[in-house]
Amino acid sequence: MATGKSVVGQLLAHRLGWAFFDTDDLIEKQTGHSIADLFAKGGEPAFRDLEAQTVSLVSLMDKAVIATGGGVPLRKSNMDELERNGRVFLLTASPETLVRRLDLASVPRPLLMGATPLDRVRELLNERRASYSRCQETIETDFLTDQQVADKIADRALKVGLL
Repeated sequence: MATGKSVVGQLLAHRLGWAFFDTDDLIEKQTGHSIADLFAKGGEPAFRDLEAQTVSLVSLMDKAVIATGGGVPLRKSNMDELERNGRVFLLTASPETLVRRLDLASVPRPLLMGATPLDRVRELLNERRASYSRCQETIETDFLTDQQVADKIADRALKVGLL
């Protein structure tokens, strides 16, 4: 959340001449509902099922950059699917940076309901730490532009022979 996955993914796909898929956008287009609406109607487990179906489909694509929601690594099967045909990059930022980047007034974030956004972001990051550790590459984005993050991913992908 708010690490720049969608924007960086588009920049990287453009640079590489590859297709770009954003799983949250695909789910919204497929269902005709926002992510917040899907959480409200079916709860997080139902959303995670839709997300897993979408990840399963897009992970079959060759020469594709895939931006996922921050909860995707929580399911082992999602990571298995993504790793089968590619390399998983984790974009990180401090909780303070994430909250600053979030446009909470215009984009509802169901997982941030209840506590203060900063406290909830800290909780989510702690809850997800073990799942995120499975990602093969980590890039801290706090002090980087989206283009710099895309460049770092391309550089690392080149070093490990993906390009």
